[in-house]
Amino acid sequence: MSSIMTNAAALTALQSLSATNKALQVAQGRISTGYRVAEASDNAAYWSIATTMRSDNGANSSVQDALGLGAGKVDTAYTALKDVIGVVDDIKQKLITARGQGLDTRKQIQGEIATLQVHLRSAAIGASYAGSNMLATDDPGPVEIVSSYNRAANGTVTLGKISIDLANVTLFAANGTAKPITADIMAINVETNGTDADIDGFLTDIEAALTGFTLAASELGAAKSHIDLQKDFVSKLMDSIDRGVGQLVDADMNKESTRLQALQVQQQLGIQALSIANSNSQSILALFKS
Repeated sequence: MSSIMTNAAALTALQSLSATNKALQVAQGRISTGYRVAEASDNAAYWSIATTMRSDNGANSSVQDALGLGAGKVDTAYTALKDVIGVVDDIKQKLITARGQGLDTRKQIQGEIATLQVHLRSAAIGASYAGSNMLATDDPGPVEIVSSYNRAANGTVTLGKISIDLANVTLFAANGTAKPITADIMAINVETNGTDADIDGFLTDIEAALTGFTLAASELGAAKSHIDLQKDFVSKLMDSIDRGVGQLVDADMNKESTRLQALQVQQQLGIQALSIANSNSQSILALFKS
C-alpha cells in the first residue's frame, strides 16, 4: 500500500543502508588499523587479555636487557678469572724452579713472581663492567640477575633471578686488599722465604687457591650458560606472546578486504533501493498535480 504519510519501503531501505554503512565503517577501521579488536568496545575480554599480554611482553623486553647486562658482567669476570688462573699457574712454575736454588737465583725469580702478583691484582680490579666488578668488591653479594617475568593464574607477578654467590668469586676488596683466597698468593716471597719447606708451603697455598679459582670459574661458567639459555627462551617466549596476541586481536586482511568490497557494493545497492522507495512518494504527489 502506498502512503504519503508513511513510506515503509523507504524506511526499510534506510535501515538496511544504515546497517551497511555501520558494517562498512567497521571494515574500514579494521583495514586501517590492522586490528579486529582495537578498543575495549570491540571485545572487552579479548582487549583486556591482549593488553595484559602486551604489558607482559614489555616486561620481557626489560628482562632481555637485564640478561644482556648480566651476561656482560659475568663474561667480564669469567675472562679475568681465567687470566688469573693462568697467572697463578705461572707463579706455580716459578716456585718449582726456585726450589733448591741459591739466593741470587731466588731473588731473580721473586722479581718475576712480583710482576705476576701485580698483574693478578690488576686483572681482578680491571674486571669491571657497567660499574660492577665481581672479582674486586666490598659487596657481600649475592649478585642477582633478573632472568624472567612470571605472572601466576591469580595475577600475582614475580621475578625469576640467577644468583651468583660472591663469596666464591671475589678475590680482592674494592681497594685492592687481598681476600683470603688470594692473600697467601700475594704474600709469596721466595727471596726472604726460600727454604724448601717454605716453597713447599707456597705450593700448597697455590694448589688451594687454584681449586678455589676453578670452582669460582665453574660457577661463573654455569651462570653464563644459564643466562644464554634464558636469553634464548625469553626471545622465543616474546615471539609466542606476540603470535597469541595477534590471534586474539589482529584482523584477517584478506577477509576484511573482501568484506569491504562486498559492503561497498551493498552500499550502492542500498542507495539505489532508497532512491526507488522515495520515488514512490513522488509518484503519489504527481497524482495531485495532474
